[in-house]
Amino acid sequence: MTTIAVGVEAMDGPARATTVTTARGSFPTPCFMPVGTRGAVRTLAAADLEDLGARVVLANTYHLMLRPGAGVVASLGGLHGWTGFGGHLLTDSGGFQVFSLGDGVAVDDDGVTFRSTYDGSTHRLTPELAVGVQAQLGSDIQMALDVCLALPAEPAALRLAVDRTARWAARARAAERPVDQALFGIVQGGTDTGLRVESARRTVELDFDGYGIGGLSVGESRAEMVDALGATIAELPADRPRYLMGVGDPAGLAEGVGLGVDLFDCVLPTRLARHGTVLTSEGRWQVRNASKAEDGGPVDPNCRCPVCARHSRAYLRHLHMVGEPVAARLLTIHNLAFTFDLVDSLRAAVVAGTFAARRAEVLAIWG
Repeated sequence: MTTIAVGVEAMDGPARATTVTTARGSFPTPCFMPVGTRGAVRTLAAADLEDLGARVVLANTYHLMLRPGAGVVASLGGLHGWTGFGGHLLTDSGGFQVFSLGDGVAVDDDGVTFRSTYDGSTHRLTPELAVGVQAQLGSDIQMALDVCLALPAEPAALRLAVDRTARWAARARAAERPVDQALFGIVQGGTDTGLRVESARRTVELDFDGYGIGGLSVGESRAEMVDALGATIAELPADRPRYLMGVGDPAGLAEGVGLGVDLFDCVLPTRLARHGTVLTSEGRWQVRNASKAEDGGPVDPNCRCPVCARHSRAYLRHLHMVGEPVAARLLTIHNLAFTFDLVDSLRAAVVAGTFAARRAEVLAIWG
């Protein structure tokens, strides 16, 4: 029996507005999840995320199993007690980070062996171990271990990744975990729509609580991503959440919602903020730009976030240029507020039956 319920409130074509209910509570979708890699979204505290209205935050299994260790997190009340965040928490399996290590990784049919980026020590992840580590972390939603490839990839490599992901998914599904912790399977297949359909069907047969769509936004074109995403979603059940992994740019959000995606995560808004790139309703701009040195206007005149209400572009430029740490914090708050508001506007458009027009507006600026 699934531990998640999905109530579809409105649809506009494939785009949908839902409420997802878990053992912890409910949250509306479409939903963007900030990435708190090591137990925190960089430069922000749990209270900041709650004040911004973050409903789900992602934590990284790979990093947390290495530092401070899943047992330490478990002994301190799990991720919720340890971080102090009261909303939903989702943990990835650690697979993406492991496979991104490149030559230092040994993959076999049973699992993957890798070296820690912290101290070079050797570690092992199998589908069962990934479930066990995430059970210790105590997230509300955990992800099955999968094989994620950079694109383009050779057909033989894609075939092997799909087959291993399917076998590992079955093992993860059979592994013991807390009854109140949801488990999502992951669909792979690169940009090969045939493989995507096959992977989706094999994953759905296992009856997961929800479905991640992995291996996209990793080097393919936007058109290739949309084609692969559409082929995948057509195979996923309507009564389970659909999660497009690693996508969070405005155009990607609009395209994903338009195809029926419910959940998104990405480091993009926060990473851009730390490097001085600002997301606004009129597009992006760089805070270092000399033209902002005496600009007394808000970051975005259409934004209601606390940064835009209080601080000028000139002030934020000054903080960034002199290396004040608070600059990254303020720009991160703004970029997340912008992203949350964008996703909320896409949801509102679905409910109002005007999604096509809203999508066109977003793509005109960000496409």
